[in-house]
Amino acid sequence: MFDVKPCDNITTRLETATVPTQAPRSRIAGRTHGQRHGPITRLMSPSDFGHLLKPFVFLDLVDNQGKPFSGFGLHPHSGIATLTWIAEGSVRYEDTNGATGLLGAGGIEWMRAGGGVWHGGGAGEPGRTRGFQLWIALPPELEVGTSESIYLAPEFIPRDGPARVLLGTNGTATSSIKAPSPMNYLAVRLKAGERWSYQPPAEHTVVWTAVGMGSVLVPDELQQGELVAFRPSSAAIEFEAKSDTEFVLGSAVPHRYDLVLGSHSVHTTAEALRAAEARISEIQTRLIHQGRV
Repeated sequence: MFDVKPCDNITTRLETATVPTQAPRSRIAGRTHGQRHGPITRLMSPSDFGHLLKPFVFLDLVDNQGKPFSGFGLHPHSGIATLTWIAEGSVRYEDTNGATGLLGAGGIEWMRAGGGVWHGGGAGEPGRTRGFQLWIALPPELEVGTSESIYLAPEFIPRDGPARVLLGTNGTATSSIKAPSPMNYLAVRLKAGERWSYQPPAEHTVVWTAVGMGSVLVPDELQQGELVAFRPSSAAIEFEAKSDTEFVLGSAVPHRYDLVLGSHSVHTTAEALRAAEARISEIQTRLIHQGRV
């Protein structure tokens, strides 16, 4: 739905990117405020945290501060899945699987691009829009397969306490969306002073969180617009809201494949990328004939 810049613009920075570390006693391995591009802040990309936290490879924090923004027209993806979580406001969406509509607060868009799909979106109703868009690298068996788009209203997103389960399982709640590999992705809201803990599954050695609003202690203080990667551990992560706060949290089994990047794609091999780019070109030809791009 959203897209800041092509993937291939960042490939040359993979070997030079560094992640700051914390004191040895801290559970945090690294933290960042990302790079802002208008209403979108890119918190993670394959040149930095995405290389360390794959299958989670991109994370964008969207916040228009109540100002109008044009959004993005139809653009392609392949080899990845995107999950857009709207915390406040709304956005419009469309894709080449035939879906169009308005996604409101508390809703999610799931787009598994597979071997190629085009989608787009932009401002919904007037006012502030906030949320996150997460990009997930697909395993070889799905990266050139069929595309899938799912749009869920808030009432169809399961909850376990203050956590909405966007992907995977937490406590008694399981998402209806089938994750492409073993992972959990949660959206959590806490009032000031409230506490909540997350127990990563033992095999989930990739764990991170990003704060969309307010601040939270882990026990290090994490502030709005910050992403942190945690060190692998079997211990639960304890969260205490310093103010009313919203954050997303991901954990997963590591993606043990290379990241082969194209203009709008992430694949495991150059061969898979070439096949997907051919499919993307076919869809573009059809869209041109339809006058949509």
